[in-house]
Amino acid sequence: MAAGPRSTAKSNPLGEFDITRYFADLKLPPMLDLDALTAANRRNIEALTAANKVALEGAQAVAKRHMEIMQQTVSEMTAAMQALATPEAPKARAARQAEFAKDAYQHAVANLKELGDLIQRANAEALELVNRRFAEALDEIKTLAEKT
Repeated sequence: MAAGPRSTAKSNPLGEFDITRYFADLKLPPMLDLDALTAANRRNIEALTAANKVALEGAQAVAKRHMEIMQQTVSEMTAAMQALATPEAPKARAARQAEFAKDAYQHAVANLKELGDLIQRANAEALELVNRRFAEALDEIKTLAEKT
């Protein structure tokens, strides 16, 4: 005798158990709105992507400006070395070297400040995007909690 599919009523040890009715009677808390949750996660990813883009653009601007500063510094150092190569009295040479050193120091400080400002501006903009999204996400969670 071949074994065929069994009748579910005979094979169900619980008899006439209706699972749909069972879960309806459980009074489970309402499920989260999956569409709203998916949309919120999409907005989170978009905000992080935008923040990363801003950070990358800031890093590129810093790198570009750093290269410009390096080229300018090499050019200034070349001119300074050529100027110092001319024959002159020791006192005048020492005074000129001191002036070159002072100018080089002032340029270095100004360049560091400029690069620091570029970095700070890019970081602040990226952080603002993330902070804004975080506040929006908290509002969304509050709204979802009120709905349920």
